[in-house]
Amino acid sequence: MLYIVDRRKNPKGKSLGNRQRFMRRAKAQIKKAVEDTIRTRGITDINSGDSITIPGKTLHEPGFHHARRGGDRNYVLPGNKKFVPGDRIARPQGGDGGAGGSQASPDGDGEDEFQFTLSRDEFLDIFFEDLELPDLLKKSLKQTTAFRTARAGFSSDGTPANLSLVRTMRNSLARRIGLRRPKTAEIRDLEEKIAALQAKAEKRPSSKLTKPDEDTLHGLLADLEEAKRRMKAIPFIDPIDTRYNQFQQIPDPNTQAVMFCLMDVSGSMSEQMKELAKRFFMLLHLFLHRRYEHVDVVFIRHTSRAAEVDEETFFYSRETGGTIVSTALEEMKRVMKDRYPTDQWNIYAAQASDGDNYSNDGAKCTALLAEDLLPKCQYYAYIEITDEREAEIFSSAEGETALWKAYAPVARANARFALKRVTKAADIFPVFRELFAKNLAEKLSGVKG
Repeated sequence: MLYIVDRRKNPKGKSLGNRQRFMRRAKAQIKKAVEDTIRTRGITDINSGDSITIPGKTLHEPGFHHARRGGDRNYVLPGNKKFVPGDRIARPQGGDGGAGGSQASPDGDGEDEFQFTLSRDEFLDIFFEDLELPDLLKKSLKQTTAFRTARAGFSSDGTPANLSLVRTMRNSLARRIGLRRPKTAEIRDLEEKIAALQAKAEKRPSSKLTKPDEDTLHGLLADLEEAKRRMKAIPFIDPIDTRYNQFQQIPDPNTQAVMFCLMDVSGSMSEQMKELAKRFFMLLHLFLHRRYEHVDVVFIRHTSRAAEVDEETFFYSRETGGTIVSTALEEMKRVMKDRYPTDQWNIYAAQASDGDNYSNDGAKCTALLAEDLLPKCQYYAYIEITDEREAEIFSSAEGETALWKAYAPVARANARFALKRVTKAADIFPVFRELFAKNLAEKLSGVKG
């Protein structure tokens, strides 16, 4: 996560509100630069860092200052070799450099720029900052519930490995203070006083102390004996002082989610269309692994038949053939039934196709979506890849593809089903952000309620 920390103190004429607006502008400019940069990237380098450049003029903070022109001012200027008191100095003309400031470029279109390098993690965190899977629910696993170890306070018994030294020593200190256990320094002080009086007696001719000193010595000896007795009776650490860290296993209902990626690789899909579809799914795959810890991804490729494949085959296989879209939906239904029960998993799906389909297969696709898939899915997104030359034709109702005509009534009847068109690489990222924006989650939650 990228954090912009401004440790400068607020100078005169600046306010906290101005500083906060400055931080928001800087972050907005960085986010815009990241989005502009990622639009031009290919599939292989989409998850790497980059150098970001933002205009310097957008980072200037507002502040109060005296106007350079206008108003009445009085100046007191000392004399020197060039000027003497009383000389009138002409005001510098604008543009001659007298007031300082930045210099323009020779062509007149230059701007001050601020450039820095973002790491891979910072780059991706900024891009995926305001994206999330919509309507993600907490679902606990019934048979495979995960448990995590959590602190549960302290106990008076336990294993030596769990001994809490801090809490034990704290209890020991409290007990010694409460019972008034003598300190080692106090005993040493008594011994020093006794030794001093005994040395004083040895210096006398009769080796005897005066009556007051003798009484003092007897009192010190009695105090010393009592202090040693109490020290032996009150131990430094008692078994009742020991405390052990206590732990307990609590159930952890992880947010389990699975994303189904369905891609049409039939012969009607040109290489450019397949590249756009791969770009979308690569971005989706990267987003899921960056933002969510427990997300399974199921890859399904289909022509006239569908099959679940691994990531390498999904993105780089060159297999092609005819087009029957219902095979992919049936394969998704089968995998959901076998491995992802709806009471334990949040199910999402993203489908990419050029819209071509077998003439009699549209009704079957609609039935599978409406009856079997959408009631079990949190969200289903359909991305139609079209050629730029066909975009104008498909913009009208008469030019819609067979699959779009079949899916459109389903989308109008179900808010969890989304339809989007992509014609070029620059459309991938706006469409992706629109499909997985955070405000979409609130919208779907309202629909569900």
